Amino acid sequence: MREVIKTNNLVKKYGENIVLDNISIKVNQGEIYGLVGDNGAGKTTLFRILSGQSNISDGSFELLGESSEKNIMKVRKRIGTIIENPSFYPKMTIEENLEYYRLQRGIPGKKNIDKILKEVGLLEVKKKKFNNISLGMKQRLGLALALLGEPELLILDEPINGLDPSGIIEIRNLLLKLNREKNITIIISSHILSELYNIATCYGFLSKGKLVEELSLEQLNERCRSYLEINVTNPKKFSVLLEEKLGYKNYKIMPDGLIHLFEKDPINEEISRLAVENGIGLKSINEKSANLENYYLSLIGGVKNA
Repeated sequence: MREVIKTNNLVKKYGENIVLDNISIKVNQGEIYGLVGDNGAGKTTLFRILSGQSNISDGSFELLGESSEKNIMKVRKRIGTIIENPSFYPKMTIEENLEYYRLQRGIPGKKNIDKILKEVGLLEVKKKKFNNISLGMKQRLGLALALLGEPELLILDEPINGLDPSGIIEIRNLLLKLNREKNITIIISSHILSELYNIATCYGFLSKGKLVEELSLEQLNERCRSYLEINVTNPKKFSVLLEEKLGYKNYKIMPDGLIHLFEKDPINEEISRLAVENGIGLKSINEKSANLENYYLSLIGGVKNA
């Protein structure tokens, strides 16, 4: 499968501050890659590097199969982006702003402006000036700008920020349509993890500049099914015992030290007895179920204090 994005031990520093720490991700053609992480995790920095708005400190990356700086600059014409707040002229209309960028970028076909505005739900208000439209409309206009030139890859940083529930659904359906019908690859971040789950086919989890985990939707669904949460005094030793004594191999030790056991119909009494017989303190054992949000929180060690 063709790799559209590939980073190799990518590092970004600002002085002594390491924002991205040896990040290696891979996004294949046709995927919708959900990038998950708190503010300051490095998501926007990664997007800025991929789109050419920032330089790397170390490592390397490839875009659309190209790795040299010269060729990467060329293929960026086939990429659409929403990163932070796109710049638009406040006294120009929605239509005029898009037409300005179309001409600036040398993209043929003025008639495509109306087509794109219709896709993002702005055709009927195209004569409104930018400074008179809502935040949600501004987000839609940012997506319309990203779609200029029929990109092969979309890099979208919080594209549904400010949208009401119906607007979120419309943008979700549009992105799914672009992905399925035009095979546009998408890498997207959002703080609304439930919505990200509705669209992404694979995920990367960032925390404090590090890639904690990368997995497919199928793997995430496997992890997010019902499981036993086991809290013991020595999780590493106990996990070995689970395998050797009970044959339980489908588990994960989380960063907070809790063991998530994904075996079908595990026997709680056996697990409790195993801990007692081997001198391991069993603090708790509870049945749990997970979604993307609480899986992410467990992955990074729970909710951090502000």
